Amino acid sequence: MAIGIDVPTPPEPDNPEDYDYEKCPFYGQLSVRGQTREGTVVSTDMEKTVIVEREYDVFVPKYDRYMKRRSRIPAHVPGVLDSLEVGDEVTIAETRPLSKTKSHVVVENLTGDL
Repeated sequence: MAIGIDVPTPPEPDNPEDYDYEKCPFYGQLSVRGQTREGTVVSTDMEKTVIVEREYDVFVPKYDRYMKRRSRIPAHVPGVLDSLEVGDEVTIAETRPLSKTKSHVVVENLTGDL
């Protein structure tokens, strides 16, 4: 619970000299705030970034039914959680803007080992 939410802390980085502490919520100064969300990793094509997709239902009053929607959120991957693959269930947390499109960071891998 070092970052303010109840997630397990991953092991320390292997190369402390080369590690990016600025963008790590566990061993750096990146603060986690706002909402946490769960989703599925659908793309790992970029370095240190994954695309997390989450599906949710929206009620449509005109038809008195629910419709499925999905959102795709780019999230930063800290070096200690580098072993993410497509299909993994992850928890992401909101942070300050890390780049033009990234404002979330991966804090937990729910399916794979750390």
